[in-house]
Amino acid sequence: MAKKKGASLIVADPRKIELAEEADVFMQLRPGTNTALLNGMINVIIEEGLADEQFIRERTEGYEEMASVVKKYTPDYVEGITGVAAADIRKAARLYARAENAGIYYTMGITQHTDGTNAVSAIANLAMVTGNLGKPSSGVNPLRGQNNVQGACDMGALPGVFTGYQGVDNEAARAKFEEAWGVKLNPVPGLTTTEMFDSILEGKIKVLYVMGENPLLSDANINHVEEALEKLDFLVVQDIFLTETAAKADVVLPAAAFAEKSGTFTNTERRVQMVRQAIDPPGAAKADWVIITDLANKLGLGWQYAGPADIFQEIAQLTPSYAGISYERLEQEGGLQWPCPSADHAGTPYLHKDTFSRGKGLFKPIEYQPPAEEPDQEYPLVLTTGRNRYHYHTGSMTRQSKPLSTYRPEELAQVNKTDAERLGIKDGDLIRVSSRRGQVEVKAAVTEAVPPGVMFMTFHFHESPVNVLTNNKLDPISKTPELKVCAVKLEKIA
Repeated sequence: MAKKKGASLIVADPRKIELAEEADVFMQLRPGTNTALLNGMINVIIEEGLADEQFIRERTEGYEEMASVVKKYTPDYVEGITGVAAADIRKAARLYARAENAGIYYTMGITQHTDGTNAVSAIANLAMVTGNLGKPSSGVNPLRGQNNVQGACDMGALPGVFTGYQGVDNEAARAKFEEAWGVKLNPVPGLTTTEMFDSILEGKIKVLYVMGENPLLSDANINHVEEALEKLDFLVVQDIFLTETAAKADVVLPAAAFAEKSGTFTNTERRVQMVRQAIDPPGAAKADWVIITDLANKLGLGWQYAGPADIFQEIAQLTPSYAGISYERLEQEGGLQWPCPSADHAGTPYLHKDTFSRGKGLFKPIEYQPPAEEPDQEYPLVLTTGRNRYHYHTGSMTRQSKPLSTYRPEELAQVNKTDAERLGIKDGDLIRVSSRRGQVEVKAAVTEAVPPGVMFMTFHFHESPVNVLTNNKLDPISKTPELKVCAVKLEKIA
């Protein structure tokens, strides 16, 4: 719709996706080269005098250090790293910099790398150097992997924070929650999911409680995950279907789906919206809040929540960014965007209007670093992973749908035509894909959507679990594994 109204569109992706057909500039970069491409665009913007000097001067710091680093990332130099033509890098940089309002929308292809945090910082550099923050229809916009990831993070489903990103190591925040809950709280941040599996294998974790997650298909290097799950003394899984992970559990707690419970969801633009129960949960299934409350009371905690509205009231009391949001307001006004600090506040349509949370925006000098595992003589191809339009995540929901499964009943590994011809592979042939961590068998889809040297698979199908292959090397800051790049070899199965 935006394109039809005159907006320009830049698409950067290792695959030629359908959106690329609509793009003014399509940059088909090599997997794992995001930071180099972003630095190349910033280089053009600075060298051609397209930077927003007033915004940089008044609202940022660290610009000179960043500019010094990107100086070597000329379009020609970046072409050698990314495979994107220098002319396309220049065109994309000019389009972005000259737009009155320009937004960047990124997904897991940016973050699921060993330099994912650096790539996000490079995106922030690109937005700041052009002044595309703190105004409508601009900014840095992460498109989250699932529908309530933002809400889960807001509610403290991260190892180092309480609700509203209040650090567990912040003494004042911790004291507030201790008083509200009547308990002493640990000031030491916990572990990320990927770190938990290492800790299980080290004998440090004996019990795991998994909610709405299927790590036996979704996590990198799933042989490693399976080994960890087998070593547990006790595994609990709370989910709406019996997933591959739930099948290994000692106890399965059947949960209600979204239409079977009331509550709120928060989307990627921080908009808090209500969902209302439409049907009763099947069988023994219960809403998540009921299961957790029942479990807490079995442990003697004496929780007395009457329902989701009761819980949300506590959230608002303890979370400054949610303080002005209530079920009453959501019923009357629809969605509200946090920060919404008081009952008379209208919510915040976009962030950073006059200032950043730290005062001035900080440019970070980011150097390109290659993926943890690159192709070599033994494993000459790069595998990158993602989703297709017919299925979602590990398929635990969408593969229950007959129409969707009719459209895509099985995995089809995308292999470039040149690579397929070299290996004697034809469309529909059964192939074996191997990495240093394992191997899977899958049908090939010969295509030019991926460039030579690159292949693509989804993680929707347990029959061909791509994450047997992927690398569980982590970004040192976010602890996110490098799901988007690993070295593989292909062979046709006779």
